[in-house]
Amino acid sequence: MAMSCRYAAQSCARSLRASSSVKAPAQMLRVSATTRRYNSTEAAAPTNPKIAEIVDQISRLTLLETADLVSSLKSKLNIPDMPIGGFAAAPAAAPAAVEEEAEAAPAAAEKTLFNLKLEAFDAAAKAKVIKEVKGLLGLSLVDSKKFVESAPKMMKENVPKEDAEKIIATMKELGATVTMD
Repeated sequence: MAMSCRYAAQSCARSLRASSSVKAPAQMLRVSATTRRYNSTEAAAPTNPKIAEIVDQISRLTLLETADLVSSLKSKLNIPDMPIGGFAAAPAAAPAAVEEEAEAAPAAAEKTLFNLKLEAFDAAAKAKVIKEVKGLLGLSLVDSKKFVESAPKMMKENVPKEDAEKIIATMKELGATVTMD
């Protein structure tokens, strides 16, 4: 049932061309403008055959497959999710952001938030470390195991100093090495 955008546009253009011979001259003008507009997008198609092939493959994806593609590309290319409003909200907030940066410069000297990075762990204490990571990060057991085995890896970001010191002490008791940046 899923229809690609290109197929839908082509069939719509065909139906408009077929019905244009019956319509009045003013309506034909609209049809020709629509057809011209449609054809103008064809002229702007990528000339690189590799890109054209990728575009064709993407146009054949279903909505769920497209959503998976977008999320995969975001994670692979480290693209953050845009807040609702996107770029339209950025120019309005720009003057305030400049003022905040000027005020934040002196406050940056005293760092209160830290990033925790799991550097290494003892092989004998692997199970205990996995359980602690599962509890700290709220991951499943399988994800916690993969996380611990992929050390060194960033555990938590923007953690208050007191909490960071507690986590480091707990992980050290279990046999893991955690650094605070």
